Amino acid sequence: MFGCGYGYPAAPTTGYGYGGGFALIVVLFILLIIVGAAYWH
Repeated sequence: MFGCGYGYPAAPTTGYGYGGGFALIVVLFILLIIVGAAYWH
């Protein structure tokens, strides 16, 4: 969903060597930083 927009393979990373939970947390954290930067600027 957000993968093609920001260039990060958000969805496929869950299927690689990171694990679903860890990859999901990382993706949500990256999106939180992006949204935070967009609102604080």
